[in-house]
Amino acid sequence: MWTVPEAEDKTISRAMGVKDERLKLISEGCDPIRKDVKHESKDILSEVSRTHNAIQTLDKTISNLEMELAATRAVQESIINGSPISDELKIPETNGKRKYLMVVGINTAFSSRKRRDSVRATWMPQGEERKKLEEEKGIIMRFVIGHSATSGGILDRAIEAEDRKHGDFLRLEHVEGYLELSAKTKTYFATAAALWDADFYVKVDDDVHVNIATLGATLARHRTKPRVYIGCMKSGPVLAQKGVRYHEPEYWKFGEEGNKYFRHATGQLYAISRDLASYISINQHVLHKYANEDVSLGSWFIGLDVDHIDDRSLCCGTTDCEWKAQAGNVCVASFDWTCSGICKSVERMKDVHRRCGEGKNALWTEA
Repeated sequence: MWTVPEAEDKTISRAMGVKDERLKLISEGCDPIRKDVKHESKDILSEVSRTHNAIQTLDKTISNLEMELAATRAVQESIINGSPISDELKIPETNGKRKYLMVVGINTAFSSRKRRDSVRATWMPQGEERKKLEEEKGIIMRFVIGHSATSGGILDRAIEAEDRKHGDFLRLEHVEGYLELSAKTKTYFATAAALWDADFYVKVDDDVHVNIATLGATLARHRTKPRVYIGCMKSGPVLAQKGVRYHEPEYWKFGEEGNKYFRHATGQLYAISRDLASYISINQHVLHKYANEDVSLGSWFIGLDVDHIDDRSLCCGTTDCEWKAQAGNVCVASFDWTCSGICKSVERMKDVHRRCGEGKNALWTEA
């Protein structure tokens, strides 16, 4: 009769023993479990990173194919309708063509010969060195200019003579004029995309200092991304008052008076990826032109899935670029905001280059 309590004691004792064994096993296994979890976490993060890169590459490939398909459809529609095919729609085959990192178009005017010479004497390689840059680094550099209103006149002949001497011009089918900068921008991107198969197309003014190796390294970091628009993003006021600089005749489209523009890259220097240049080329006849070319470019991308990259190294001042260079943070581009370029650039370009330049050998040591 009294054996039951004894059995209960043994059962309780065995139960306690099992709990102790479990606690012991858990206690002994804590460190290995933590190590396994940490190891698995690293593997998962690594796998996620690789997957993310693969998705970005695939997205870029799909984007390029979509642009080529759109161009092909446009050509087919022209054939079916019996209308002549526009030269802009004749996108050349890229298979077998040399692939470049970037095309740098330096916007210039007929009256800017001294500005061009100041650029040639500083940050733009000349002669065989420029050819070597194209062949070894995949970097194309050209001064971009159209034609005068009087085709074949003295202004055009002067540019032709300068081009025979330096061979560094890209001539556009465009009539030059300050109020035609938006049209010139469209024509530049369409022409450059047709001539060179590059990852990026850059537009820069001829009164801005540029460190080409640093620019190349900056753009290369975004190579796998589709639809990239990079520059110093801003959102300035829409100026409705006539007679002021940067007046916007179509101010009413931007809402009430005092409103600001949408975010867009400042016009001194910006870059776009291949697929965006192709988009401009295909749709250039229906892309609206605003008074200011930087606003126009930004407006063309508003309804697209575009990666806007705000990089302040593309708009350093001519004073802070020096101490940044000394600290090892070399600027991509430098200019004076008050002048929308380097003030008195012809006289000061060499000094800015000496203080803020990346060094003569940077182009050849940069990977």
